[in-house]
Amino acid sequence: MTGERGIRKLFRLTKLMVYGDRQPITRTPAEHGLAFEDVGFAATDGVELKAWCVPSGAERGPAVVVVPGWLWNRAGNTAGRVPFVDRDVDFLPATKALHDAGFHVLLLDLSNHGASGKRPPLTMGRWEARDFQGAVAYLRARKDVDPDRISALGTSAGANTVMYAIPDSPPVKALLAVQPTRLPVFNRNFAREVLGPLGPAAARSTDLLYVLLRAPLPSRHNPADVAPLLGATVVQYVQGTGDPWGDMAIVEEFSSLTPRSLGVLAYPSTGRYEGYQYVSNEAAAVAAFFAANG
Repeated sequence: MTGERGIRKLFRLTKLMVYGDRQPITRTPAEHGLAFEDVGFAATDGVELKAWCVPSGAERGPAVVVVPGWLWNRAGNTAGRVPFVDRDVDFLPATKALHDAGFHVLLLDLSNHGASGKRPPLTMGRWEARDFQGAVAYLRARKDVDPDRISALGTSAGANTVMYAIPDSPPVKALLAVQPTRLPVFNRNFAREVLGPLGPAAARSTDLLYVLLRAPLPSRHNPADVAPLLGATVVQYVQGTGDPWGDMAIVEEFSSLTPRSLGVLAYPSTGRYEGYQYVSNEAAAVAAFFAANG
C-alpha cells in the first residue's frame, strides 16, 4: 500500500491513527510446536477481548502478557498492509523461548485490533490500559498461573499501554518495554517522513477529532507522567538506535523516572520496525530477562 498519495493517503493514515486496523492472523503458535488455547475475556470497561494462551504446563507458573503495538495483532505485525514502509515483527519466537523457560504466555489483541471488540478512538495506551488490566484479571483467575508472578512485554503503543495500566493494576513483576513513545513526538516525526513538510501540521490537527470524540488528546499523551508510578515493577527499556520516529532521549527520560529501571538497551537498528525486531531476533535475551525478573 505504499503507493497511496495525496489526500487519499492522508485520509487513510488519519483513519489508521484514530480507528486502527484489523490485520488477519497469518501464523499461530502451532508453527513452533506450541499447544495453545483461543481465549476471550473482558477489559475492565467491558470490551470483549481475544487472545491466545500458551500454557507452560506448570501448575502454578509465572506468566507474561504480550501486548502488541499500533495496527498489529497478537502474532505481531505483517508487513505491506499500510501506506508506509514497515517490516514483519513476529512474537512467536519469543513465545517459544518463554514457554520453554517455564512461563505461561498470553498473546493479546488490543481493542480495535485483531479479533477484539471496539473502543474507538485509539489512545495509544490510555484507554487500552483497560485491556491489559482485563488480561491480568483473566490470568489471575486461572488455577495454573501464580497471581503474584505476572509480567508483560509491550511494543510501542503496547509498552505505553502497560505503563499506563500498572499504577491501577495488581502488582506486575516485570516489564520489557520496547520502544515506548511520547505520542506528539512520534506523530510529528512519523507525519514528516510519510507525508512531507506539511505532515506535522496535519498530525497536530488530530486533536480536534479527539475533542469531538471526547477522548484523551494525543498532544497530552506522555508516559513520563506515569513512569514514577511503576513502583516495584522491574522495567527494561529497549530503543532502536536508528529509529526515525522515536527519540532515544525520551526513552532515557522514562527510564530515569522509573523506580526500578534497568536502563535503556540501545538496540542497533536502521529504522523503527528494525528496533521492534528485537523481540523477534533476540528471543533468548527476552526469555532471560523474564527468567531473572519475573
